[in-house]
Amino acid sequence: MLSFIFLASLFVTATEPETKKLPVNIYKPEAENIFSELRADNSCLPSFEVFSVAYKGYNNLKADTHELTRNILTVIDFSLSSNEKRMWVIDLKEKKVLFNDLVAHGRNSGNEFARKFSNIPETNMSSIGFYVTGKTYHGKHGLSMFLHGKDKGFNDNAKKRAIVLHGADYVSQSFIKKYGRLGRSYGCPSVPMTIYKDLIHTIADGTCIFIYYPDVNFFEKSEVLFSSVK
Repeated sequence: MLSFIFLASLFVTATEPETKKLPVNIYKPEAENIFSELRADNSCLPSFEVFSVAYKGYNNLKADTHELTRNILTVIDFSLSSNEKRMWVIDLKEKKVLFNDLVAHGRNSGNEFARKFSNIPETNMSSIGFYVTGKTYHGKHGLSMFLHGKDKGFNDNAKKRAIVLHGADYVSQSFIKKYGRLGRSYGCPSVPMTIYKDLIHTIADGTCIFIYYPDVNFFEKSEVLFSSVK
């Protein structure tokens, strides 16, 4: 019975995740200083709780791998409405928010709000956790970018699932005005056509992306947060 529960927690499937307030021991003290400097620039920011988790994972990835090449952190908060600008691209060195815009979730993750997540192919759901950005390429969505999921059991099937970052015309204020919510992808974090090229060129090839949702299993088992990245 215990082994079944453990396996179920690794493969976050179509069930709605159990949520709770994040554990205090997640926070890195220096995150508060950086957050204050960003706030002093009058920038729109994610919550400090979400930023501090993203910052800890970023630092763990930087220490445990050689994959991060620049001090850029992208934070996506899928606990928020898709009608909100819930993506932030932050230059940690310059203490600046480079982008703050809309981002879509997978069509089977929910309508206006994402509520279900999966690491399993063909579920058309989003996957939470930490990613390292890969190379760019030109595909059916034009300029796109590979994503390498670093959280085993939560997003490490990103390549197998063809989860990439690309632009989409359903990620726009005009779509929200017409349909009452943002459009949805097949699981990719798709972004507005107005920014996708600049965004991809800014974060491609060796930066960190954190897709957040307050899921109990993730905060108990994330290999990145517990600094066991291989």
